[in-house]
Amino acid sequence: MSHAITPAVGSDSVSPTVPAVSEEHRRAKRALVQAVEKSLGASAPHPKEADRPAAEQHFVQALAASGLNLGDAAREELFSDVMNDLFGLGPIQALLEDPSVTEIMVNRPDRVYAERAGKPTRTTVTFDDDAHVLRIIERILLPLGKRLDPNNPLADARLPDGSRVNAIIPPVAIAGPCLTIRKFSKSRLGLDDLVKFGSVTPAVADFLRACVLGKLNIVVAGGTGSGKTTLLNALSGCIPDHERVVTIEDAAELKLHQDHVITLEAKRPNADGSGEVSIRDLVRNALRMRPERIVVGECRGGEALDMLQAMNTGHDGSLTTLHANSPRDAISRIETMALMAGIDFPIRALREQIGSAIQVIVQQARLRDGSRKITNVTELAGMEGDKIVLQELFKFKEAPGPTTADKVVGSLQASGLRPQFMAKLEPTGIRLPPSTFTPGAPQAPRAAA
Repeated sequence: MSHAITPAVGSDSVSPTVPAVSEEHRRAKRALVQAVEKSLGASAPHPKEADRPAAEQHFVQALAASGLNLGDAAREELFSDVMNDLFGLGPIQALLEDPSVTEIMVNRPDRVYAERAGKPTRTTVTFDDDAHVLRIIERILLPLGKRLDPNNPLADARLPDGSRVNAIIPPVAIAGPCLTIRKFSKSRLGLDDLVKFGSVTPAVADFLRACVLGKLNIVVAGGTGSGKTTLLNALSGCIPDHERVVTIEDAAELKLHQDHVITLEAKRPNADGSGEVSIRDLVRNALRMRPERIVVGECRGGEALDMLQAMNTGHDGSLTTLHANSPRDAISRIETMALMAGIDFPIRALREQIGSAIQVIVQQARLRDGSRKITNVTELAGMEGDKIVLQELFKFKEAPGPTTADKVVGSLQASGLRPQFMAKLEPTGIRLPPSTFTPGAPQAPRAAA
């Protein structure tokens, strides 16, 4: 169904120039869906793709029996809506197929938002009711063996294309079931693609590539929706093909092109509370799988301690992400998460572990215009007393002049400091030009191809 996404007028209004779906169309669609489901019998309400030819035939018969007098365009639209309800994700299927949409948010049946170019706008898409939203959520979870009910009202999942899904229902979602889908690019993005998008400068991209090849341990920090996973994917793409990589995630989203990759995914507990496999369990297990690199999609708890120990015991070149608003906040978050492991570490000993385990923090942010950029690249340069010393290597600076909310103009600028770990990279044959760390040296993004 080709509902257009409308620009928001204020925060919660729909442009009057785009007509909403008529109630007559909605009633006809509901009746036809019910008729086709009844004809399919045991296959309903979640028919399989093999049932599609039969469903199409039943649709033709049900439409003829309904007596509806429709033009070709209206009939085609109704057919598309019914098939999407039976085999796709219902009203939001068109948004999933729209390459300009990066996130879909269903707040209520009649409140569906989509993010384009970093900004959410309300759409004309609507569900019939709460039960309709629940049916679509069940269709997502069913193939994954996951369940959602009042006793287990939260679920994380993924679509076949890797898009991340979160669903939450009453009693914790007061207004009704909510669904959030974060789409990922169908094409695998590398650092060169991020350069073309203006997310990073060529010099910093080359620097980060050298850090990955030189097997430095890197943490990508940022807020929700800032592009951490996209950047982690791009950095992981720089890992040499011959190295054995183990990836660990809550919901598998990373797309590595290398052949020697093991993908592990956490498992929620069963209904009786047994059977849980946490990220921490997987990190500890990964150490027994002879990994040359460990890539953790996101550290949220006690697994941070296991990651630090892995980084400090020969598993160089590991990568992970975490939520933090600045490199200094990232250090505090790692400390807090490591303490969640339940081991009573003296804080100085913990900071020494962090300082020796991690070499680089890359800060990612979503700016006010919706663009996602690297805003800081920071080196951990040892301890000074009880404090970890952070050395800023690159920082995003806005260009001087008038500013607007529509476009942020600026670039990553070198601080002039040469990282201490360059001594570790040079014996491997990695060379970076001196201009990489020279303040004021040309750092403009490459022109898009």
